[in-house]
This record gives sequence, C-alpha cells and structure tokens, in this order.
Amino acid sequence: MTALNLKAKELMAFVPSGKDYELSLRFFQDLGFAVTWKSDEMAVLKKDECRFFLQNYSNENMQRNFMMNLEVEDVDDWWQRIESADLEAKYPGVKIKPPTAFPWGKREINIKDPAGVCWHIGVPA
Repeated sequence: MTALNLKAKELMAFVPSGKDYELSLRFFQDLGFAVTWKSDEMAVLKKDECRFFLQNYSNENMQRNFMMNLEVEDVDDWWQRIESADLEAKYPGVKIKPPTAFPWGKREINIKDPAGVCWHIGVPA
C-alpha cells in the first residue's frame, strides 16, 4: 500500500467583521495586516506567514464567543505598535489590555476588535 500524504499546510479562520466590514478592514490594516484579496463578501488579510479571512458577516452572539490567537516574536514591540496606532480612540467598541502574563504559560495582549472578536496576541511565557 502506498503511503498517504496527509501533511496539512495551513488553517485559516473565517473571522466575522461585524456590522461594518470596511471599518473592520481599516482596523486590521492599522493593526499591521495587509489586504491581499478583497470582495464585497470577504477579504484575505496577511501578516508575515499568518493569514485569515475577514468575512462580511455579523452575528453578535458568534462574535462575542469567537477568539483568535496570534503568536508573535516580541509582544512588547506589538504593544508599542498598538499603543501608537491609538486603536481604542479610532474604532468604536475596541478594547485593549496591555501585555499580561497568564498562569497557563502565555504573555499576551488582549484586544476586542470592532466586531467584538477577542484576539490574543502573545508569546509563550
């Protein structure tokens, strides 16, 4: 029997944009992501080797319970970027917590994006 090639190459989440798709697109660009493809229904956003779909979709219950984890090399540099971008002032509903060490072994920044999706941006502690 021939060996099967079951190597996975990438996993991309479909992140809901909330009610304002264009606002969410601007938010992620200010955060440091580039739009590599876009339609009225969704966009592909990329930062280095990480990508996700931003879906033009709003479901408040889903958004409040959706989380993304982005592992980075330097959480303090990301914190400087986030602070200098003044995201909370520019985007309604955005909430940001500074880098915090958690007992499960991560040091991370927590961000609620314009749709209410919680992003964990951090490094292993």
